[in-house]
Amino acid sequence: MAIKHSARGAVDPFIVMDMMRAAGDREAVGENIVHMEVGQPSTSAPRGVIEAAKRGLDEDRLGYCDALGLPDLRQRIADHYRDSYGVDVGAERIVVTTGSSAGFLIATLAVFDHGDRVAMAAPGYPAYRNMLAALGVETVSVLSTVKDRFQLTSELAAKIEGHIDGLIVTSPSNPAGTVLDGDGLEALYRHCENTGIRMISDEIYHGISYEAAPVTAANFEQAIVVNSFSKYFSMTGWRIGWLVVPQDLVRSVERLLQNLFISTPTLSQIAAMAAFDCHEELRENVAAYARNRQVLLDGLPAAGFDKIAPVDGAFYIYADVGNLTNDSTQFCHLMLREAGVAATPGIDFDPFRGNRFVRFCFSGSNEDTQKAVERLVGWHERRRPG
Repeated sequence: MAIKHSARGAVDPFIVMDMMRAAGDREAVGENIVHMEVGQPSTSAPRGVIEAAKRGLDEDRLGYCDALGLPDLRQRIADHYRDSYGVDVGAERIVVTTGSSAGFLIATLAVFDHGDRVAMAAPGYPAYRNMLAALGVETVSVLSTVKDRFQLTSELAAKIEGHIDGLIVTSPSNPAGTVLDGDGLEALYRHCENTGIRMISDEIYHGISYEAAPVTAANFEQAIVVNSFSKYFSMTGWRIGWLVVPQDLVRSVERLLQNLFISTPTLSQIAAMAAFDCHEELRENVAAYARNRQVLLDGLPAAGFDKIAPVDGAFYIYADVGNLTNDSTQFCHLMLREAGVAATPGIDFDPFRGNRFVRFCFSGSNEDTQKAVERLVGWHERRRPG
């Protein structure tokens, strides 16, 4: 007799990780691959962070800490909201988490029950959709377009059929890099406030912007903000993020953290405190992303990628490749094999229309970005009839 296993593990795969493995397999046999599939900085953590970690190894016992996080780090994060946004957020509302993924999991456990319905834009970050599915929460995909800047707007939210319990907004977005402006974010929150919907604002790409800087939802009383040290702060592998939660949720979140994670790695917290003193180095990283962005915006049209979403922030290009393919997964594997460029099929982010989109990550070196354009232009020329 077969032994039972949970249906929770039957969630959709995170296709970007599958593409990373496929690219690694080709590298293992000696091929040179330009990696544009995984959304992480190619730079290491700032020098000050690494030095703080070394001191922590020498000087700290590195035992368990408070489930909500080290008090000094929570205060530094609160100071960051005051200094960067002019928003006063009490340190008691800051919750340090094991990356933004754990933060999102804890937030959803704290506010949603099995059978609840949560809306998010398509295209959108697939792991959110898959985590909600594993928890028995229904995801309501709202089909946004380039006209909406691939964002979930208050107008789109008002058209959702049936009751919803929550709404996820991501600005800058993954995969498109588009930003919801301050008026748009407030209108969306007011819609949630007036209809009893919980808003979760994913702000993990804040700090990486090329046009107007995005605004935070931390000043909205009942919104939950998810953020991370992974992207702007270039600390992806350190697995540390944070939440800003309403005061009446702090104890619920604390109890969940105590039982599920005990505490966030102490060494990563010690290191993260130094990140706020490294803005000069971090701004240099953003300037490098901006140069890569321009290389792609200038060069990709010659490779057939001439329909690109506005790239306001983050480090992604989301391109409509409907003129080239109707199967973005097959297209990406072909591009990997024939051009040596790894990208992510849009089907990962949009199960409905992603078959005709591709996401390129441009957080690598400028040399690799230019190499990718050269390879893609050459590949496009080879594939053209005649």
